[in-house]
Amino acid sequence: MSKDLKPFFEEKIVEAKTQFERTIDCKHTEFDTLYPYMSEQPQFFWYKRYVAWQELLTTIKLANELEITWESLFTEKQAAYIAEKVLDAKVLDDWYEESELADTEETSSLNEH
Repeated sequence: MSKDLKPFFEEKIVEAKTQFERTIDCKHTEFDTLYPYMSEQPQFFWYKRYVAWQELLTTIKLANELEITWESLFTEKQAAYIAEKVLDAKVLDDWYEESELADTEETSSLNEH
C-alpha cells in the first residue's frame, strides 16, 4: 500500500494541532477518554496539555525529517513556538492570534442572541 506522505502528514499535523488547541480550551480530548480517573487530579489539565504538545512536536519532527513543510498550517507566532519546543504559560496565553479571539468572541455573542 502506497500513500502520498505530504497530505497524510498535513492531516496528522492538523489533528495534533486540534488536539492541542482542545487542551488549551479545556475541552474533552482522547486523553480524557484514556484516563477518565485522572480528571479529578488538579495537575491533569497541565499534564494533558504537555502530552498534546509532545504529540504535535513529534508529528512536526517527523514531517521535518521527511522534508514536508508544515508552517503554512500555523500562524507565524505558532510556528515560532513550535520551533522553540518549550511549552510554557506564554504559549498557552498567546497561542491564538488576537484576530482569532475577536472572531470567536463575535461568533459567541451572535449565538447568544
